[in-house]
Amino acid sequence: MKRATVTIAIGALLLGSGASAYAATNPIDVQAGGKQRPVPEAVKVPDGNTRVATYRGEGVQIYGCANGAWTLIQPAATLSHHGRAIALHSKGPVWTSTVDGSTVGAAAVPGASSPRPNAVPEVLLKANLNSGDGIFGKITYVQRLDTRGGLAPAGACTAGAQTASRYSADYAFWAAK
Repeated sequence: MKRATVTIAIGALLLGSGASAYAATNPIDVQAGGKQRPVPEAVKVPDGNTRVATYRGEGVQIYGCANGAWTLIQPAATLSHHGRAIALHSKGPVWTSTVDGSTVGAAAVPGASSPRPNAVPEVLLKANLNSGDGIFGKITYVQRLDTRGGLAPAGACTAGAQTASRYSADYAFWAAK
């Protein structure tokens, strides 16, 4: 099973390409392609933080079967800017810069989730781990926005089975002012 997970994760990392980095205000999310939409209240970043960067993430959500139901094992995605890999997103969740080696780990803020049709929800995460002096070294919050795909398969499953579901999202990184 570990080999399958590693193979799926590596495949996800190779999928990532084409993304956008931008700075924007919290109430309006400027998506790739220049479209604007309000950020759901549930996933807004608290005052006192400023957006550092936003990157498009593409990859998979990896699920495993336990007790007849699919449960999330980990994400495996590449965050990119103009086709250049900027970061890897993995279990934790953790984001590691491929440019400067800095890292941010985060945990979901309870209740800070907004459902999306046919996609994993948009979420707000609070940083609980920072390392390095690079772009992720001082991140306080991460938003997962404009999600597409990534849902677990519907229905029952066989114990021990694993599957990967393609997804994409914009990841906005915030730091204290």
